[in-house]
Amino acid sequence: MQRKAYVSGVAALLAALLAGCTGSSDSGGSTDDSNPDDSGTATVTAEPGRYATLPEACGVVDQDTLDALLPGIRQLTDEEQREKAYEGTPTLTYDTDRKVGCRWKVESADATNHLFVDFARVVSYDTAVSDDSEAERLFATQQEAADLPEPTSSGATASGESAEGTSSADPSGSPSSSASPSASSPTSSASSSSSASGSAGPTDGATPAELQPRVLEDLGDEAFLDDELSSAGSTAEQRKVTVAFRTSNVIVRIVYEEQSATVGTVPDSEELQDRALNLASQLADELAE
Repeated sequence: MQRKAYVSGVAALLAALLAGCTGSSDSGGSTDDSNPDDSGTATVTAEPGRYATLPEACGVVDQDTLDALLPGIRQLTDEEQREKAYEGTPTLTYDTDRKVGCRWKVESADATNHLFVDFARVVSYDTAVSDDSEAERLFATQQEAADLPEPTSSGATASGESAEGTSSADPSGSPSSSASPSASSPTSSASSSSSASGSAGPTDGATPAELQPRVLEDLGDEAFLDDELSSAGSTAEQRKVTVAFRTSNVIVRIVYEEQSATVGTVPDSEELQDRALNLASQLADELAE
């Protein structure tokens, strides 16, 4: 009788365990059935940009390029002063993986030249927006702030028409024009005509379309150039050429300025643009490597 009771107890225990397993299986089946619905609403994280770091800004411009951009640097007789001029001055930054920059300034008997190079690495904080897309949005904002004129025909326009067509804005968004400052400066009639139209040289009477502020092709993923002529004080003419381009999630900005030391001398637009574009091409190639 005792053995029979023991067998009955074991049978009851097995029945209870089987019931428990059946319940667990039902519960697990319910969980499994819900998985397809959960995966359908999963968020896909956008891919990060190509660049995770930035170059050392004061080291990206080689000595030969600085010689071309800052002619006065070769006139410095003091070796220590010349070496310091080549080194440049880094801009203040709190995260060198996100933003870096460098400035150079050299004075000579003919002119004073300024060069500024800035790198910004864009990171999107929205998991649904890629770093590249966010950089593209920010670059579009900068280009809009530059207020580039509408493209004109390939031929030169009349001075009055060119003065209206080449108005632009500085990077801060303030309206400006290469015509208005120079028109008020006490220069010769030829220089005034040239300045009013933002021309490449003091004897030109109109601005060639290829020298106007414009969107650039074949530089990074997208790029633009701005060219502004203004008066520093009441006499000296100062030209500022800005070249900005984007490569993936990095935005590069080059600001190149020249202020003539001689009254009535207008800094040459074509020459300054060529120098700035040459540097921009070098930097874009280095980023692409």
